[in-house]
Amino acid sequence: MADMRPLPSKVREAQSDAQELVCQAWETPNRKKRSDMASEALKLWPDCADAWSLLAQEARTPEEALETYQKAVAAGERALGAQAFKDDVGFFWGLLETRPYMRARASLAQALEDLDRYEEAIAHYRELLKLNPGDNQGIRYLLLHALIASDRNDEAWTFVNESPTEIMAMWLYPKALLAFRRDGRSSETDRLLREAIGRNRFVPDYLLGRKRTSRTLPDYVGIGDEDEAAVFVSEYALVWHKTPGAAEWLRMVAR
Repeated sequence: MADMRPLPSKVREAQSDAQELVCQAWETPNRKKRSDMASEALKLWPDCADAWSLLAQEARTPEEALETYQKAVAAGERALGAQAFKDDVGFFWGLLETRPYMRARASLAQALEDLDRYEEAIAHYRELLKLNPGDNQGIRYLLLHALIASDRNDEAWTFVNESPTEIMAMWLYPKALLAFRRDGRSSETDRLLREAIGRNRFVPDYLLGRKRTSRTLPDYVGIGDEDEAAVFVSEYALVWHKTPGAAEWLRMVAR
């Protein structure tokens, strides 16, 4: 692991106070007050990545959010130091001090996706998986979506088959969709779709518009429940319906 030299007590205290202020800000319902608290945290410690990330969440435009997440990632890199990226690759998430950086970089990649800058987003996702192969953040699901949304179907197909034991809707439905994109309707693509439906039977109703998702998505989902279906559809509805014939195929197999 990287050799972290002890910081002066005043610096450690400022960092701790800044992080505590951000934790309080996350629990504050008032948006302006949240932003003010994040700004105060940055006065205490300019490299508080979580404070920058909080400000990015309050950004007025996708472009502003992207710029602020870039600042969050840069702050996280400075806080960790260059040696951490040499010595700690492979078990980043196990080190508590890396987590603000990891959160910021994942959010940066999603902000790039929001602006259709898929190539850059995919590069960040892949680097995050190198830093933390255990993938406590669920980056693999974000990477799979970015690959499919940017029509990198062969790359996505290779990636999705690297984890044959996955059971989440976020994995099984995209795998079936990729097979359909490759081969059209067949006994094998039907089998993959039936397997996905067997794991979460709620997805077809949401994808086909029989049910509507809430504007507010749940923070946590259970495997096979309606919350999981709603989160999946919020990510994949556009991709699914842009795939020629995929909606009718789903309708036929689900019936």
